[in-house]
Amino acid sequence: MRLMQRLDRPVDPVRDHVVGDAHAEITLVEYGSYDCPHCRAANARIAEVRDQLGQRVRYVFRHRPISGSELARRAAELVEQAGTPEEFWSAHVSLMTRSRTLTEDDLRAVAEDLRLGELEEDAIEAVQAEARARVDEDVASSHASGVRFTPTFFINSQRYDGPWDEASFTDAMLGSLGHRVRTAALGFASWAPSTGVLLLLATLLAIVVVNSQWGPAFTQFWETSLGVQFGDAGFRMSLAHWVNDALLTVFFLVVGLEIKREFTVGHLASRRSAALPIAAAIGGMVVPALIYVWLVPGGAWSHGWGVPMATDTAFAVALIAIMGSRVPVELRIFLTAAAIVDDIGAIIVVAIFYSDALNVTALLGALGTVGFLGLLNRWGVYRVTPYVLTGVVLWACVHAGGLHATLAGVLLATFIPTRKPPDYRALVAQADAILNSEASHGGEQFRHGPSEPALRELDAIHDRLESPADRLLRHVAPRSSYLVLPIFALANAGVVIAAQVISGHGMLMAAIICGLTIGKPAGFLLASWLAVKANIAEKPAAYSWRQLAGAGALGGIGFTMSLFIAGQAFPVADDFAAAKIAVFAASILSAIIGVAVLWGAPSTGNDRTSP
Repeated sequence: MRLMQRLDRPVDPVRDHVVGDAHAEITLVEYGSYDCPHCRAANARIAEVRDQLGQRVRYVFRHRPISGSELARRAAELVEQAGTPEEFWSAHVSLMTRSRTLTEDDLRAVAEDLRLGELEEDAIEAVQAEARARVDEDVASSHASGVRFTPTFFINSQRYDGPWDEASFTDAMLGSLGHRVRTAALGFASWAPSTGVLLLLATLLAIVVVNSQWGPAFTQFWETSLGVQFGDAGFRMSLAHWVNDALLTVFFLVVGLEIKREFTVGHLASRRSAALPIAAAIGGMVVPALIYVWLVPGGAWSHGWGVPMATDTAFAVALIAIMGSRVPVELRIFLTAAAIVDDIGAIIVVAIFYSDALNVTALLGALGTVGFLGLLNRWGVYRVTPYVLTGVVLWACVHAGGLHATLAGVLLATFIPTRKPPDYRALVAQADAILNSEASHGGEQFRHGPSEPALRELDAIHDRLESPADRLLRHVAPRSSYLVLPIFALANAGVVIAAQVISGHGMLMAAIICGLTIGKPAGFLLASWLAVKANIAEKPAAYSWRQLAGAGALGGIGFTMSLFIAGQAFPVADDFAAAKIAVFAASILSAIIGVAVLWGAPSTGNDRTSP
């Protein structure tokens, strides 16, 4: 799940605690807690930034008491009983700076400064009730803004995730080019439909360019030969093949890592939670393939039955995200899990049915490489680099062996290790000990930063926070979504829209379109109903059968994997072009049908056994 990147509500000079000019060009909002040592450390940085920027910045403090800390909650409610803004900020600074950690003595001292004991009993109860309500309002605001820890800062309503030192704060507030680019990129990436939108833009660009005066040059560009040469030996492929056979391996690596995560700790980890999406995915692959074979029983096109089997997760999930609360979270989980199973099916189909003549020697080399990956995993090697280097060798062996080289990505993902969750308390204590030790030497001569041994220890702690598989997925998945797939679309989605391309390919296009638009939702619905009827699976009450059918219709958006399989199934350029047009048409039609079904569907489904 992506976190909110923006402030949930604008700054209110009457309601919020504000220091600075109301017309300041920069607004810094902090969600903090008085019992948070990090808030105390950041408090000094805020003072330095205000000293530097003066009236150009206004500072706003909102409460987010540390969960489980009664002292933090009482402190927040205490300062809210201040009668004037001046009294509030005086109490705020006192609680942040009076002692190293918040204590009962701090609260008593601030209460005396606020002269709360001089109020009448009825007045005290009213003030305390109002204080509780204001703290509750800030806490609700923090949740709505996606705040997970304190302190969390927002600069001009955009969440700031950078370092808290003065230079970084100033750079962010002044809006340097680097910071603006990074903020824009993070904001776009945090938008759920972003991957689908980028893929769509790349597709439209490819189609527009191919159908323009630059079309021949664009097509020729992807046929450019690239490779390496060592004397008489060498290895060369066209740029399009480098994209489809090499770069797309990164996408398959991500798919493999996601499959591994889903089957270990994700939504497919238990039998009951996995049964329904697995059944739906199998039905969504089998029925479209049967429809295709029924319409194209033989001939040169009969090998294309795998084209309508695939689901494009990026587009389907993007459309669901755009519809927001109209689609239950449980249905998003169902469709994502079904798409993962669909990916497994597509990988198996490619490996068995869409590979070249096999080279036994090279495949034996691939088998030996896989064995070495297994040994790395068994030996407890948790560095990613040895796996990646071995994966390159595996890719070369798989490519030479006649299987599609992208399968190396899935095999590599299988052996990249996971491990038990760390003991966070122990790691935090260790990190605190290191940082405190280094901080105690901060004023010494010839010491300008953490020592190298301390940095190595902190690196080791950071490495232990997540498994190698999770770390690789976190780093590689964005590159797959925002780089690999758009490049794949540019290289493969371009097709000349002309009558002669469609002419003579009517049955091929009909088979693909019917398989995706009719076969997908029918297979989803039929297999799910049979699984529930046989008591193999249970449909959550959060979504209705109609909504499940709508998700099945969105599953008809084949795109990435459909284009990939079409490229393997149709070596003739005209056949491939017709297949691409059919995939585009089916994906658009499936999107329209799926959105229409989900948009008008009731919010919940009470029927659990019948469509």
